Amino acid sequence: MNRFMIGQYGSYDELKFERDFRAGFWGVEACLFEDDQDLEKLARQAEERKFNVGIHFPLRAGRSRLRDALFLAQDDTLRADAYKLVQEELEAAMQVKPTYILFHYPKPVILDDRVNWSTWRFSDPAEFVMQSQFSLEELVNKSEALFQWLTEQGEAYHFTPVLEFDALCPYLYESDYLETLLLRYPTIRVCLDTGRLFLQEQVDPNFDARQVIRKYAKYADVIHLWTLQYQNAQILHYHYPVLPEQVAGEGWAPIADYLRIIREEQPHVKIQFEHQPNLISEEDLSRCYAWVDAMLSGA
Repeated sequence: MNRFMIGQYGSYDELKFERDFRAGFWGVEACLFEDDQDLEKLARQAEERKFNVGIHFPLRAGRSRLRDALFLAQDDTLRADAYKLVQEELEAAMQVKPTYILFHYPKPVILDDRVNWSTWRFSDPAEFVMQSQFSLEELVNKSEALFQWLTEQGEAYHFTPVLEFDALCPYLYESDYLETLLLRYPTIRVCLDTGRLFLQEQVDPNFDARQVIRKYAKYADVIHLWTLQYQNAQILHYHYPVLPEQVAGEGWAPIADYLRIIREEQPHVKIQFEHQPNLISEEDLSRCYAWVDAMLSGA
């Protein structure tokens, strides 16, 4: 379990830490802290309790209208503002000495025109663009600039840039452009989100989650691990902890399959439990951790 992580979102929650964290866990992923005093507390606790910190950008809440940095925005001003925002936030982030900083990619999300995305959650129309309006050439060029810049920032501030997929359009799973960039800029890694991948497979008939995990797990630094139950075109449970009794026949994600692929492709990846642990008992939470640990160790 020395690569397991819990999330701390909005604040440093001592009760959550005591309930969810276990001795030997790798660390904490922090996001959207509303109070600078909580940042100081996180930094202090990380040093005293000897755990690592990762950041799910942004670390601080309320710094921009949109949560995510629109690195690939087609509007030059929006794109420049995204880079400026991240540059400013890097200075504040250094007080918690992050090992990695995670950004959503691509952003805006590029959506396959063939798919009904009504179940996907966006807070603002600026967060997405249809694939028919965003060429592969444009994506490659803007991504090249982003990879160069993130590599430079990672070297300057001593963190690993991590890119988390949101929804994936065919550019990402039918083309090899992103793998080419990941090989050319090896300090940049990816994050696979099991719940998002499973949900896309339910709404997108062209999408194969296992194939995407197989394609990108070798480049992964972090897995956001959670599950959902999807039946009759409805989400019944969301950001639910993974447990061995959840079966695909009842609409749950095939987490065991996902973990087996991840173990084969990237056995040392970090696991961030991006679930709502309060949905289950403390006993079941311990079962969740034990099962994932056994799956990743091949037991």
